[in-house]
Amino acid sequence: MGLRKKTKEEIQALRESGKILADAMNLAVERVKDATSQKVFTMELDEIAEKYIREHDAEPAFLNYSDGGGEPFPASLCISINDEIVHGIPKRDLQIKEGDIVSLDLGVKYKGMFTDAAATVMVGKVSEEARKITEVTRKSLDAGIATLRHNAKLGDYGAAVDDFATKNGYVTVKGLVGHGVGHEVHEPPQIPNYGKKGTGLQIKEGMVLALEPMLAISDDRISLGEDGFAFVTYNGELSAHFEHTVLITKNGCEVITGGIKV
Repeated sequence: MGLRKKTKEEIQALRESGKILADAMNLAVERVKDATSQKVFTMELDEIAEKYIREHDAEPAFLNYSDGGGEPFPASLCISINDEIVHGIPKRDLQIKEGDIVSLDLGVKYKGMFTDAAATVMVGKVSEEARKITEVTRKSLDAGIATLRHNAKLGDYGAAVDDFATKNGYVTVKGLVGHGVGHEVHEPPQIPNYGKKGTGLQIKEGMVLALEPMLAISDDRISLGEDGFAFVTYNGELSAHFEHTVLITKNGCEVITGGIKV
């Protein structure tokens, strides 16, 4: 279904879903930043995001979600810290600390339409490596988005992300990808954050995609964490993650989940 052009009504519902997502995410981002002066535990962030979503007649898309028959995800917000790439589980006893980089990944269902976005937050004074990988990951997503428009190829996006990461000394995680989104959390096509320009699926106006570069330091392999949900870097080094839901247009794309402030 991700390959099918969305209707005007569906696109409007996606825009509304994306606004709810961005506003919920910003509440969580602000609470993460409080960790420089207060005790902040990751479960608080999950509760803040879920409360806002439900208050706006929407649903958290990730809560109890299972992709392919695995254990259902037990939270509304994925919270991944430092070497965790994605799918970290919030916990009542897991405290965020100054110097951490914290990746927040959130999905929203509103009027039957799903949006998905992620951002990595720097907590207070972080190392130069943490600052750099966070900024490069964010800018790699911008570079990828800039390539997309009606009749572009998915390889154009992947090549732009990977080239930007490589030029800045990082690697794109190869075992995790972006995806179509809209009627489901995950729809076709899979969208790698690497590729060859001019190759891959030709995208069309009206498609909706969740684009999500994940960068690591020197090793693009991944491991499954001890909790069975979080994926971590193979070498234990830092990782960062940014994601937007975008609508393909004739001359570019509209960022449906814009307005997230980190």
